[in-house]
Amino acid sequence: MFAHRQIILIAALIVGGGQALGQAPSEDSYDYFRLNCSSCHTIGGGDLVGPDLKGVLDRQERDWLIDFMLDPAGTIDGGDAYAQEIFRAAKGQYMTKIPSLDRAKAGAMMDLITHESGLEKSVFAGMQLSDRPLTRDDEKLGRKLFLGQAEFAAGGPACNSCHTLVDLGGFGGGRLGPDLTSAYSRLDGRKALSAWLSAPPSEVMSPVFADHPLEGDEVLALVAFLKHAAASGEMEAESLTMDFLLASFAGAALVLILLDLAWRKRYRATRRPLLNRTRAGKATR
Repeated sequence: MFAHRQIILIAALIVGGGQALGQAPSEDSYDYFRLNCSSCHTIGGGDLVGPDLKGVLDRQERDWLIDFMLDPAGTIDGGDAYAQEIFRAAKGQYMTKIPSLDRAKAGAMMDLITHESGLEKSVFAGMQLSDRPLTRDDEKLGRKLFLGQAEFAAGGPACNSCHTLVDLGGFGGGRLGPDLTSAYSRLDGRKALSAWLSAPPSEVMSPVFADHPLEGDEVLALVAFLKHAAASGEMEAESLTMDFLLASFAGAALVLILLDLAWRKRYRATRRPLLNRTRAGKATR
């Protein structure tokens, strides 16, 4: 009788454990990943700024991954070989450290990644934005959205309240965030930039755009505008370099001319009395 009860208990534990292992992550975990991770990572959708996380536990141990999530820059700068590999693949972009992330939440993210990796298609396989060609109208709308000349549908702030571009001029944008002139090329093109705009991971932007997300057409418009800005920014940077060199040569020449004029009088004021004394001495001999 006792042995029979033991068998039933063990069977119940096995079944219950299996259900626990197969239990889907909480909605909070999905919201947290969507807000803090999906702008740089997919689960089965390919690399963005960061690597595709599908099956990541087949590539690295869980504890190492949690430690990396908690302090990515420290792990990279510490010389860890695998972290250095990730860093090079991300073209020198450090993973953003999430202020609210602790070991428990990092573990929950690993559980979510494991669960989603086992599905035929994860909900984080990638954004469902249109892949249509970007147009001149997209670029014009993107410029208006960036400058605040057109409002975002969800009421988010204009981009230039915190960011600037090289062709906007000295007072064309804010300085709270980085210059976005090279954002398109720095994030390696349309796919990664679209993901980043859809769920910005920065400490400042994340809480703002969590409640005011951009719509698909708005994302495409900003991508088109930033793509154009990257191209024109490179040309303008070359032009500015040439202008700077020409201005430098002209400035140097002007300084030399002014110094010559200033010192010529001083030289003559010293030289003339010497010549006069020399001539006077010769005349008395």
